[in-house]
Amino acid sequence: MKNSSNATPFSQTFFHGTKADLKIGDLIEVGFNSNFGQRKKANYIFLTATLDAAIWGAELSIGDGRERIYLVEPTGAIEDDPDLTDRKFPGNPTKSYRSLHPFRIVGEVTIWQGHPLEQLEAMKNGLEKLKEQEINSLNDE
Repeated sequence: MKNSSNATPFSQTFFHGTKADLKIGDLIEVGFNSNFGQRKKANYIFLTATLDAAIWGAELSIGDGRERIYLVEPTGAIEDDPDLTDRKFPGNPTKSYRSLHPFRIVGEVTIWQGHPLEQLEAMKNGLEKLKEQEINSLNDE
């Protein structure tokens, strides 16, 4: 009988939305410019257990590349993303997390439906207003 505390494949699926063109086995690591806030060097990398949050990540990420959603596996500890869990959605219903440790790409979701254009534009406008007001991310700490 297998010890239930050991990790098993697909015991928890995590997603990462981006416009980066990556391959299975690649690592997503800290040190690149953030897609949000002041767009400075990111102190954390992000993943989510919901496809919807990953879609937002892909749609809102900077760059001209194709929007992609990768299945990822954390290589170290993850914690709640305080921008969402402390500021917007207490209790973490979006299942959004951050880490200092790389995520390994184990697959890609190739069929998914993006948000309606009006909803996407409203989100982008809201993020722009926060940037203009110099409301910074807790993830910059």
